[in-house]
Amino acid sequence: MRWLWTPAWIARHVAMVVLVVGFLGLGWWQISRATAGNSLSWGYAVEWPIFAGFVVYVWWREVKLARRRAAEPDAPPAAPATEPEPVVTAGSRPAVRRPVRVSRVPAGGEAVDDSDLAAYNHYLSWLNANPGARPGDYSG
Repeated sequence: MRWLWTPAWIARHVAMVVLVVGFLGLGWWQISRATAGNSLSWGYAVEWPIFAGFVVYVWWREVKLARRRAAEPDAPPAAPATEPEPVVTAGSRPAVRRPVRVSRVPAGGEAVDDSDLAAYNHYLSWLNANPGARPGDYSG
């Protein structure tokens, strides 16, 4: 558990405590405003403790994830991948691999006559041919 007391983790712990105390203080402030007659503050009085709870949840998840990562080096190494990773040394350029070609297969079946699509495509080609025109100028 020493890794929880590194400078980075101490900063995280301090940030979590400051945020939780601040959010709960803002929630208390909103409750005092709500009891003074500001009805909108009731919603904020509920939100601030939820934010504080979210900060605690995120902090707890980070601690849990860090504990899991700390335990991983004790686990046996994973099986090697089928392709070994290329060795990259300082100053070397990464290998450029062959591009993957995707075969284009035409859509099977009969061609569907779509007059609406043809009219829309005609309208788009008209707009492209007349860049300064407005859509209301289209004669259709």
